[in-house]
Amino acid sequence: MKLHFDPNQKFQHDAINSIVGIFEGQPLNQGDFSFSISSESYMFQDGGVGNRLEISEEQILNNVKVIQKKNELIVSDKLDGMNFSIEMETGTGKTYVYLRTIYELNKKYGFKKFVIVVPSIAIREGVLKNLEITFEHFQNLYDKTPLNFDVYDSKRVSNLRNFSINNNIQILVINIDSFAKDENIINKPNDKLTGKKPVEFIQATCPIVIVDEPQNMETEIRKKAIDNLNPLCTLRYSATHINRYNMVYSLDPVKAYDMGLVKQIEVDSIVTENDFNEAFLCLEKVAATKTRTSARIKIDLNTPDGVKRKSVTAKVGDDLYDLSNKREIYKNGYIINGIDVAENLIELSNGETVFTGDTFGGLSDEIRKVQIRKTIEEHFLKERKLKNKGIKVLSLFFIDRVANYRDYDFDGNPVKGKLAKWFEEIYTELSSKLAYKDLIPFNSEEVHNGYFAADKKGKWKDTKGNTQADNDTFKLIMKNKERLLDTDEPLRFIFSHSALREGWDNPNVFQICTLNETQSELKKRQEIGRGLRLSVNQDGIRIQDTNINRLTLVANESYEDFAKQLQKEIEEDCGVSFKGRIKNKRKRTTVKYRKGFELDEKFKDIWDKIKYQTTYRVEYDTAELIKKAAKTVNQMPSTGKAVIKTTKTALEFDEAGIIMETKASYMTSLDGMFLIPDILFYIQERTELTRSTIFEILKKSGRISEVLINPQLFLDNVVTAIKDVLTELVIEGIKYEKIGLKEYEMRLFEDYEIHINDLTFKINKKDKTIYSNLFPLDSNVEYEFARECESRDDIEFYFKLPFRFKIKTPIGNYNPDWALIKKNEKTVYFVAETKSAGQELKISEKRKIKCGYAHFNEFEDVKYRQVATVGELD
Repeated sequence: MKLHFDPNQKFQHDAINSIVGIFEGQPLNQGDFSFSISSESYMFQDGGVGNRLEISEEQILNNVKVIQKKNELIVSDKLDGMNFSIEMETGTGKTYVYLRTIYELNKKYGFKKFVIVVPSIAIREGVLKNLEITFEHFQNLYDKTPLNFDVYDSKRVSNLRNFSINNNIQILVINIDSFAKDENIINKPNDKLTGKKPVEFIQATCPIVIVDEPQNMETEIRKKAIDNLNPLCTLRYSATHINRYNMVYSLDPVKAYDMGLVKQIEVDSIVTENDFNEAFLCLEKVAATKTRTSARIKIDLNTPDGVKRKSVTAKVGDDLYDLSNKREIYKNGYIINGIDVAENLIELSNGETVFTGDTFGGLSDEIRKVQIRKTIEEHFLKERKLKNKGIKVLSLFFIDRVANYRDYDFDGNPVKGKLAKWFEEIYTELSSKLAYKDLIPFNSEEVHNGYFAADKKGKWKDTKGNTQADNDTFKLIMKNKERLLDTDEPLRFIFSHSALREGWDNPNVFQICTLNETQSELKKRQEIGRGLRLSVNQDGIRIQDTNINRLTLVANESYEDFAKQLQKEIEEDCGVSFKGRIKNKRKRTTVKYRKGFELDEKFKDIWDKIKYQTTYRVEYDTAELIKKAAKTVNQMPSTGKAVIKTTKTALEFDEAGIIMETKASYMTSLDGMFLIPDILFYIQERTELTRSTIFEILKKSGRISEVLINPQLFLDNVVTAIKDVLTELVIEGIKYEKIGLKEYEMRLFEDYEIHINDLTFKINKKDKTIYSNLFPLDSNVEYEFARECESRDDIEFYFKLPFRFKIKTPIGNYNPDWALIKKNEKTVYFVAETKSAGQELKISEKRKIKCGYAHFNEFEDVKYRQVATVGELD
């Protein structure tokens, strides 16, 4: 399988342009420079190519303010150094965005040296995998621009010399732990590099540093290490920033969800009630200070409102009988004799040992069995629904201890742990049912496997995700990413813990089952993040259907608790509200179409009039374009001068290495000291207008002389102004025509699942519509419109047009709201778009509605209207 990438996603373009715009005014293709690394009185033979910034920090701050205002973010009063933050929700293509940003920064400004800093082995392997699978895609987009990428290896430090001297785009991927300490090889003089420190080859290039998941690199030591790379600027990409330095773009979880960029989330909660008949104990975590150890445990407590299960902190010597407020069930043998932080366990006076994440007593095993059963059932249901669509379904189990899945006998032979045994028993039982028989043509042993780190003997073991053993595991996972999506690959159920918590995700994970206890505040978002990405089919094409893209979380806690905790994390991390967007699986139902509705004469009457697909052509008056565009260009903001900032720096060697001491700095305005690009060609390439038209626009604008002040800034502003006017005129003059007899298929009207909410409309008069039970709506105005349609006698028939009923427009597809038949003196067939009275529409919405009028104008006896109520159709 080969994954395909959509290069035209607007939100990704917005994120990329928010970074590229920071350097607006930087002269075209002047972003590199040649250098030599010198020491005292002689020159090393190490000529190189580095990044050069020619605009002032004042200009950059002004650019940042413009971007922040446009993106509705807090406007910076000053720069927090040259750090810029980009917030993108997990699963929306953060890595794709920053890799494409590299190409854009090179294309527009000539920058060539980039360092990607990652906090872990898992994320490093994920970045390398993305570099591999997107390489051909980007090469096609950017005319085969030469680019090399490499991962830093302390055993091959001489490779940094090539990073320094190569004239192609150079990308270096490096783990923060490889250069954060003085004793790291990269920071020590190296004989193979004529006594220089390897890091000096990076420093000399003034690289643009991209920090992936910067919230993991906020300690003073790590921040200092990044600054020591001598970056031209630092771009910080994350979904969970701790510090938002000069935030220029934000795609938070709520926006991503509302825009349909990630899967919808639902929770299947598995909890017990009145389960207080045994001595219950769950070890959540252990900790140590200089003077003592402690354990965070969950036990059953006596409270004024009865027995409640709560978390408490305990130390060595504490008696659970006292901590539980004298619960008799803890009276004998429940004193904490020991807390071992290294092994993550506690020992009790009755001889029991409890590991972090494990539960002693209660119905924990029964709950886990039910969780596994629910996950397998949900998997089979989705497999049945999606198999014919060529979509492979994957399920992911998170566990805390490897031994629960795979253990070893006295002779070192692997044996199945209890989770593996339970899984195979339940899978065998369910797969033999008539509804699921032969749906997956593989037996229980073939369809599941674990991804865990291994010791030197090959035995799986518990790790924290940052060891060499983890390194080997991550590489295996990444290499198998596409294979996992192949329906011929038996593996469908994946068990793991540290390996998959960050840096890995697969678009076809549809179920995540947390068989462990989730404590960390970020952990819920991290685990859910493994399944948020939109799914792909066997051709590697991304699926956009919201009825397919649904992630089910099978959790051992209540739906309310899960939602509350996840909302808390998101609101604390992002400062936004996510309320009402996490679905309860038990409130899911199917929208069913009325049997035989397609034969209903009223349906046929209106469907036969609107079922034809169209194409469009655009017409506009060139003279009017010139007039309007010239006026818009004339009203642009004034073009500020570009500047050259010169810094004189002495490079000297001492025992610590190269010391850079600034001796002097100058700033010079660029008055005719630079090359002017081909103005007409530059604008023509971006607007597709003729050179003569562009010339007339510039001449009539009266602003052409400003190209001498700052060519790049002036040209980019002109392109923006012309494209806006062009879009408006194109839509004003758009003409639609039918594509022969090509029709929308009746497959648009297939039953589909929804989550019930306050905007779900229940059908009372089935003969007036195509539905048999209910259908979903998006707003209160739509709900009132549906209610009017059902109750009014003059509405003979109505239905909501399917989501996939798309009309093509120059600015993206458009999905109208309603089709209905209204009868007074005569029968009128309407297609309606419902908007609230007085609602302020976005420019793009207004333009799509104009296209709606033009499209339906080609259909005889069909009237298109934008209304708030049915009465307005009169």
